[in-house]
Amino acid sequence: MNKVSLLICCGFIIQTAAFAQRQYADTLYNPVIENPEYPKGTGSVIYIDEGHYNFHTKVGRYKPFATLLARDGYQVRSFIGMFNRETLNSVDILVISNALHKSNAGDWNKPNPSAFTDEEIAALNDWVTSGGSLFLLADHMPMAGAAQVLAKSFGYTFYNGFATDTTKTGSDLFTRGDGTLISSVITNGRNNAERVDSVRSFTGQAFEIPEGATPILATWENWVSYQTEVPWQIDETTPVLDASNWYQGAYQNYGKGRLVVFGEAAMFSAQIAEVNDRSFKAGMNRENARYNHQLLLNIIHWLDQTPTK
Repeated sequence: MNKVSLLICCGFIIQTAAFAQRQYADTLYNPVIENPEYPKGTGSVIYIDEGHYNFHTKVGRYKPFATLLARDGYQVRSFIGMFNRETLNSVDILVISNALHKSNAGDWNKPNPSAFTDEEIAALNDWVTSGGSLFLLADHMPMAGAAQVLAKSFGYTFYNGFATDTTKTGSDLFTRGDGTLISSVITNGRNNAERVDSVRSFTGQAFEIPEGATPILATWENWVSYQTEVPWQIDETTPVLDASNWYQGAYQNYGKGRLVVFGEAAMFSAQIAEVNDRSFKAGMNRENARYNHQLLLNIIHWLDQTPTK
């Protein structure tokens, strides 16, 4: 099998930004929130990291992410700079999505060094242990590689590749029916209106979780991780890992804090991608991803530990 045919069979071409001439936020995406968590602008403070060459930012590809949470009453802000005790002091919930090392900001080929210094990783661990809430998202390589050391400090093993179900094409679907979407306080929500029955992801990584973590999205027996040296360049010589019984989403209490980890970030975006003469939706706005936005809201509600709620 040659490289191009392998990419097509895995469904990568139709869903990746790497082949898109343009990829931008779908600002028209506006799902119904029947009962916002807080009155407008009064909720907990959520910071979205923009200090580590992030592929997703509050004003960029994660604008629909930020808008949805703001409509739920949260105060959503950009985090600029380094993580330390002082800069994390005013943060209720921190979102880190697809951070990169400076060397990979314009070149996604390996090596993919850590996006975070040892001092930042220690500060983040101390912050979560002391009561902070962290939502860590790291996509396929090079983003998985950039977050490997940070993830490992919490007990998660990231694999810096491209994970997918080899028996299907297009995006990956996790459902309760096939056991890949796990029943939990997050997927069940707090009432029937918040229940999530399926989630669609758009080619990320898969990872192993530590004891004490609860899975949200589980891979199946046909999943593999392509450990390519160059993004999207996959052929018969590419090393392949068995990714069955790994995960693409999990959560846990960590000390006094809370932690949610995902291996795919586009599922919580709402983007328009243009390839040649066609455009398509990718993320929460996808027609067959109806529960994705509810999963995001459920995650944030669980991470939100504000005592006055």
